[in-house]
Amino acid sequence: MSELTKQLIYDMYVKLLHLNEQKADTDLKAFLKQAAESDVKRLPGNMTTIHVISCIGHDEPINNTGIAKKMNLSKANITKISSKLLKEGLIKRFQLTDNKKEIYFRLTPSGKQVYELHEKLHQQKAEQFQRFLDSFSTAEQGAILKFLQGLTLMTETDRKQ
Repeated sequence: MSELTKQLIYDMYVKLLHLNEQKADTDLKAFLKQAAESDVKRLPGNMTTIHVISCIGHDEPINNTGIAKKMNLSKANITKISSKLLKEGLIKRFQLTDNKKEIYFRLTPSGKQVYELHEKLHQQKAEQFQRFLDSFSTAEQGAILKFLQGLTLMTETDRKQ
């Protein structure tokens, strides 16, 4: 691979990072608009919090440690977010009858509304992405997968340092 090609790939990577930051803002605005149209009353203020709700909805009952592992966030961060969600009435905490030590979370009816709306929008995005991937051959999809796996590993390694 030529140095020019490598530079072009890197430039596109940086552009993608910037677009992703802008897209997060746009996605949140679209989510809030859809929530208003769907008469969802209680909403968290950022996408990370919405994704915590989604994680709980997928895997309830789940505790702080489970959420932190699944979302690749610190337990302290999850504690902060879950405290906020408890105050907002989007989740509830409880203990299992056979384990009084651990605190687990479930969605409240308001939390389920947020979860269901997020799932609906997430499914639409997934279908759009699948259609995009269909424009590539099987070999190209394999190369894309290998690239993204390597990029993810590199990013996770950088994050831990």
